[in-house]
Amino acid sequence: MIQPAKISEISDILIMTNACRLFMESNNIFQWTIEYPSENHFINDIERNELYTLKNNDLIIGCIVISTFMDAEYKTVQWLTPNENNIYIHRLAVHPSFQGLGCAQQLMAFGEEYAVNNRFTSIRLDTFSQNKRNQKFYEMRGYQKLDDIYFPEQSQHPFHCYELVL
Repeated sequence: MIQPAKISEISDILIMTNACRLFMESNNIFQWTIEYPSENHFINDIERNELYTLKNNDLIIGCIVISTFMDAEYKTVQWLTPNENNIYIHRLAVHPSFQGLGCAQQLMAFGEEYAVNNRFTSIRLDTFSQNKRNQKFYEMRGYQKLDDIYFPEQSQHPFHCYELVL
C-alpha cells in the first residue's frame, strides 16, 4: 500500500534508504552518500506533503517523492515542456530485499497517475549516470533522456535528466 509518509516513520525510511545506498555501493554505484538522502530531506518532503511510502504489512519497503518544486540545478536543462506545470520525482527507493518484484514500477505508476489526475504537463527526474539499471527503467517507461546536471556533493559523475510528457 502506498500512502503519505509520517514524521514518525523517518527512522524507518532512513534505514531503508541506507540499505539501498549500501546495496548500490556493493555494485560500484556511488549515487547516494551518508549525507544524502538525509533526515532533513525527508522532513522537508513530509512537511510539503510530497513523500509517500510503500509498505509490505507494516514494513516500509519503498518511497517516492512527488514534488512541484524545481531544484536550482534543473534550471539550465532544456526541458521538453515549459517550466510551469510539472512534477519532479526524487528519492525513489526500494529496499534491496524487495527489488525485482515490481515495487519500483508500482511507485512510478503511482507518481504517474498522480500527475495525470492533477493535470500536470510532464514528469521530470534525474538519475545517476553510473546507474545503468535506473536509466533502462525510466527509458522503458517512456522517459526521454535530456541534459546532464551535477551534484558535486554526491559525485563527480553527472546525473542524467529525464522527462515524460503527459
